[in-house]
Amino acid sequence: MNKTLTIIASLCFTLATGCGLAHATTPIKIGFMSELSGPQAALGQDKLDALMLYVEQHNGQLGGKPVQIIKRDSQLKPEVANQIADELIQKEKVAVVTGFSFTNIMMAVAHKFAEANIPVLSASAGPAPIAGEQCNEHIFVLSKQNDQFAEAMGVYAKEQDFKRVITFAPNYQAGKDFVQGFKRRYEAELLDEIYTPLGQLDFSTEISRIMAMQPDAVYVFYPGGLGISFVRAYKQAGLLDRIPLLSVSTVDGTTLPALQHNAVGAFSASDWGPDLDNPSNHEFVDAFATKYNRIPSEYAAQSYDVAKLLDAAFAKVSDTTDTAALTQAIKNAEFESVRGQFAFGHNNFPIQDFYVFEVAPNDQGQVSLKTVTRTLKNATDSYADACLMN
Repeated sequence: MNKTLTIIASLCFTLATGCGLAHATTPIKIGFMSELSGPQAALGQDKLDALMLYVEQHNGQLGGKPVQIIKRDSQLKPEVANQIADELIQKEKVAVVTGFSFTNIMMAVAHKFAEANIPVLSASAGPAPIAGEQCNEHIFVLSKQNDQFAEAMGVYAKEQDFKRVITFAPNYQAGKDFVQGFKRRYEAELLDEIYTPLGQLDFSTEISRIMAMQPDAVYVFYPGGLGISFVRAYKQAGLLDRIPLLSVSTVDGTTLPALQHNAVGAFSASDWGPDLDNPSNHEFVDAFATKYNRIPSEYAAQSYDVAKLLDAAFAKVSDTTDTAALTQAIKNAEFESVRGQFAFGHNNFPIQDFYVFEVAPNDQGQVSLKTVTRTLKNATDSYADACLMN
């Protein structure tokens, strides 16, 4: 999907307005790499939609400078992502790159951009190695470290005194991170720990296993289309009313439009929900719903924050090709996050609060996420101590 989206705002539309070409400003190129096709396309599309919404709200500019969004579909294939990275670095000469839904894609290319002194701003993936020993001054994560949603749900499972828990996740790095994070805060032995092939959409075997083992709760990490398939199967088996379904990145704004009432009663942990009470979030949720006719997801919220941060950072630098100045401006950017309080730790990962939400109808009768409790406050990820940056 090698289509380039260009939005260049200017007060001068034609030469007839009295503005000549000498006054034209070369747009800042922003690379956007994510999954825009296949079962996981909803994640990338939500991030892209949020980014474009903010740019459009600001007349095609960030930091008072025109921008050009260059979108590329990684197809969830590291080899494709590497080809895209080469193109964005060598041909397009992007100033920054964002997107990144999946850890395996980010791990394949993040350091390639960093070696070219191009800032990376992940709007979703938060790999443990990059939070720790592989941290880099040019790599920023505006979402979370992968374990943290899981840690928030692990705290909740412990507080609810669930004794027998089965976990399910895809068999790749993020899946393992999300289970490890849950175990770290749950602090009890699991009844079972099951990993399924990435891309598997038939969960009949897993559902049969749950029915046979009768756990106190089931914890899952199945983003995008994986989550839709699993939750539908869980509901159809009559399990949702009997065995609490605890999840991360499974029931959210990307999957609830398809799941609707099939997901009511499921729980999710995140750093953001549509009902978080702050002015920036109210504005974002209303604007996103008005433009796209759906409730945004956490992926959209995090991408909107990327745009907010870039707006603040670009305003602080006169020349975005000065990569040292741009990286420092990103690190020190002050903006009103849709999550409320936001700050980077020394490893360029957020320090923030985490919540548990329940799928329930909102005041308008739409199936959405309702805040249940805050389980972590001002949380730093568990790998930051291994990062040697100041």
